[in-house]
Amino acid sequence: MKMLKDMIKQQNKRMALLVFFAFIAGTMIIAQAYLLVTIIEDAFLGDADLQDVLSLLGILLLVLLFRTGSTYLSGRTGVKMGAQAKAEFRHALLHQYKVTPVQASITGQSGGKVSLLMDAVDEVENYFSSYIPQVIQSSLIPLLILIVVFTQHLNSGLIMLITSPFIPIFMIIIGMQTQKKSEEQLDKLASFSGGFLDTLQGLTTLKLFGRAKKQKQTIEKSSLGFRDATMEILKVAFTSSFMLELISMLSIGIIALEIALQLILFDGITFFVGFLILILAPEYYTSLKELGSAFHNGQSSIGAAKKVAAELEEEDKVVTWGEKEFSSEGKPPQLELQKLGFSYGDTQFSLSNIEATIPAYASIAIVGKSGSGKSTLLHLLAGLLPISSGEIKADENSLHDYQEEQWFNKLSYISQHPYIFSGTVAENIAIGATDPASREDIQTAAEQAGLLELVQSLEKGLDTPVGEAGRGLSGGEKQRLALARAFLKQPSLILFDEPTTGLDLKTERILQKSIETLSKNATIITVAHRLHTIKNADLIIFLEDGKMAGKGTHTELVANLPAYADMVSVQQGGTA
Repeated sequence: MKMLKDMIKQQNKRMALLVFFAFIAGTMIIAQAYLLVTIIEDAFLGDADLQDVLSLLGILLLVLLFRTGSTYLSGRTGVKMGAQAKAEFRHALLHQYKVTPVQASITGQSGGKVSLLMDAVDEVENYFSSYIPQVIQSSLIPLLILIVVFTQHLNSGLIMLITSPFIPIFMIIIGMQTQKKSEEQLDKLASFSGGFLDTLQGLTTLKLFGRAKKQKQTIEKSSLGFRDATMEILKVAFTSSFMLELISMLSIGIIALEIALQLILFDGITFFVGFLILILAPEYYTSLKELGSAFHNGQSSIGAAKKVAAELEEEDKVVTWGEKEFSSEGKPPQLELQKLGFSYGDTQFSLSNIEATIPAYASIAIVGKSGSGKSTLLHLLAGLLPISSGEIKADENSLHDYQEEQWFNKLSYISQHPYIFSGTVAENIAIGATDPASREDIQTAAEQAGLLELVQSLEKGLDTPVGEAGRGLSGGEKQRLALARAFLKQPSLILFDEPTTGLDLKTERILQKSIETLSKNATIITVAHRLHTIKNADLIIFLEDGKMAGKGTHTELVANLPAYADMVSVQQGGTA
């Protein structure tokens, strides 16, 4: 797999160390077998006493230490490779979610993404920490042993050569099943994680609507599906272990039988050679057998890596930015929307052929029915979604020729539900500043946003702690806090996504006054539906089913666009 191969290439030095440690381990195995046979032959068949073999025992101890040390260092190197790979995969996924926050939030469940970020990446680590070191060891050590056996006894070498391919052949057959079942298990885990988190977040709603028991059954079914998928992998693992043990035992048994026949009947081999081969044969097959176990884990890791790669390789999700800088002047850029389009997927909602010119300091309203693409267009203007077709030009240059940081420094985005972090009121307002803000600046921003009355009513004022997600604040107070961030930042482009929806009349008037103040130094683009919010806009863009049905001033659209006129008529008869 390309992603794994690229990661291996990045760790060439560690790969070279693994080869070196494997060579040392193989050499020590042969030396260990040679010393054991020599000591036993001298002590039991020769006339040597303990004193004579004491030096050999000392050398054997050193060999064992070297073998253990090389195995430990090989494992340690593999763990470092795995840790680096895991960190890079997680960093890549987090970066993917960071640069495409809106796209990431609408594709898949949060629980599934957490499962991918944690469990799938942990699974990938085994490829580097276990599989790669074992592949190197099982490629080099058996080869060294085979060379030694061939130099000592041709028949035993031929038996090893003929029987050893059965292990990798069996591994390939089992490995294909393992990879497939591993991918199924990860799918089940992602489904279970996503469903569980969704249920947990909406538990109150489920209880109120009497759907908790049904959702409990859904979670139970999902968890049992994950259990069954896990058991399938364990069955494959146990079958694999049993067959590898069987092949190894049979092969060693054949070699032992051949050695016995040569020693007893044909006298065609010495005790030294026969015993040496009998010691080396288990080492030979053990190394291949361990490769079989590692191969099982490796295939599971490849299955997990495919899931990670599928998430990372969706390049169309990523918003790309260039290096061009905006003019140092504070004037807002003139925006040109040229056949702008975006699609959430082949069979999902798409926005197409949006064309408009947005002059500096203009007040723009984006209107249309629910689901017509208003928020999607706002996300494209903010640079939160990648453009599928056409382009946005800022001061005659493509928007994404500019630096990401510079563009975001120029704008503020205020949604219906601005996020308020756990911290003080002052800390939440200070988030809007591009440079460190003074206490006086924060207080001025709060006053301009109509938040001062609330702040003064609090015992700790600006230092009053706020709960996560703004717990303790009303919807209007959250909106005013978001506006305070904008006043502190003083952006040249402000995007509002239906900011007055669901607010009481007093709060709405405070927000409208704040927006008017901000508009003196910025271009204002508002997604709105209330007539009094949009009728004074310099340009109104009317969307219908992802297409621009018309654009113009309020008067022009009432006269020339029936759909807009109908919307106005309904509001005039109701809340206008």
